[in-house]
Amino acid sequence: MAKTTKKKNTSTKKINKIAPPKGKLGVLLPGMSGAVSTTFIAGVEAIKAGLGKPIGSLTQMGTIRIGKRTDKNSPLIKDFIPLCDLNDLVFAGWDIFADDCYEASLKSGVLEKELLNDLKDTLKETSPMPAVFSRKYVKNLNGKHLKRGKTKMDLAEQLIEDIKRFKKESGVDRLVMVWCGSTEVFIQASAVHSTIKSFEEGLKKNHPGIPPSMIYAYAAIKCGVPYANGAPNLSADVPALNKLAKLKKVPISGKDFKTGQTLMKTILAPGLKSRMIGLNGWFSTNILGNRDGEVLDDPYSFKTKEQSKLSVLEHIFQPDLYPDLYSDYYHKVRINYYPPRGDEKEAWDNIDIFGWLNYPMQIKVNFLCRDSILAAPIVLDLVIFLDLAGRAGLHGIQEWLSFYFKSPMHGENLYPEHDVFIQLMKLKNTLRYIQGEELITHLGLDYYDFA
Repeated sequence: MAKTTKKKNTSTKKINKIAPPKGKLGVLLPGMSGAVSTTFIAGVEAIKAGLGKPIGSLTQMGTIRIGKRTDKNSPLIKDFIPLCDLNDLVFAGWDIFADDCYEASLKSGVLEKELLNDLKDTLKETSPMPAVFSRKYVKNLNGKHLKRGKTKMDLAEQLIEDIKRFKKESGVDRLVMVWCGSTEVFIQASAVHSTIKSFEEGLKKNHPGIPPSMIYAYAAIKCGVPYANGAPNLSADVPALNKLAKLKKVPISGKDFKTGQTLMKTILAPGLKSRMIGLNGWFSTNILGNRDGEVLDDPYSFKTKEQSKLSVLEHIFQPDLYPDLYSDYYHKVRINYYPPRGDEKEAWDNIDIFGWLNYPMQIKVNFLCRDSILAAPIVLDLVIFLDLAGRAGLHGIQEWLSFYFKSPMHGENLYPEHDVFIQLMKLKNTLRYIQGEELITHLGLDYYDFA
């Protein structure tokens, strides 16, 4: 029989017109004096001064393939699509402690004092605004640099005023907000979170189901500011704020920066699943001594983090589809506050697996990581990509940014994607889509052959 060939349709067109990144971009950081924020700010200033490189940042160091492999066309992402330049970032934020960025960086103990001294004059120019905070939601912290208001709506309006004032006084053209504050006590979505009206009534009536992170998210969205949540708190991940984001045409994303142990899980688990290797149990424990560890020493805050970390394996392994391999594994997560370790977290994983004919095997992982060093480039990429999303007219939940989160926000009636490799493919294909380039499927075929 004669062989025929049919050429694949590769035509595509640019769907979104991207506004150019003109002017300065204001970066608003709740939790500005914490280890993550200060490492991010000092790191960006160090890179701008030529004192370091943006290791870990996809926007600054990553490439993207365009077209066929044989085209050998893989530009840097920042050269492929119009992104904000690091020199155009301007920082502001809020914290319960009044230390300027230099003093806060020293106390965080992440970066070397010699480097911080080289950046001292620049870092001392940035100090936090008084924060919205309540010990009802973060029991192990007690700062004094706080806003006062009769109602949570009063506090939200003060944040909105802060945002407007900063934009006017700094002269920035656009804004992005990234929550870098602490993990709050566990809260489940309820009726107060169901509609914009019920949420705003809850703000006026001081509803206990609205923690500070939600107040920040509300203020950002009301001001048209893209918002990302770096903690496992519900924050913007409730129907009311999803609806408000769509109404205001604001991109939002979260939750919980994917840094140490969970990053390893989302790398290892897809590999095990790809080879149909079974799982009996996965035990994870951590020690860390920074402010995050102190906060998570409270069982009510730990429960919020635990829910975020436990959800990863279930969605990757899909036990309903592979009952023989993953329907009966045991998953345990522990976090222990150990002050001497500071920001240098240590994570241990014991993984009990089984293979051919049910023969057991084990994997041991000992990850000595630096939490804030891993988180800082995530903050940078989220700032840059959320600004891109805003300029490209994307709004609502940005699932293509799931790559950066332990517990990704997702569309209604969908499950979250946790596989880091699928997440990266989706992120890069979204960039190709925005630019009108052909999506990469990795089929590797130029022609379909039929006998």
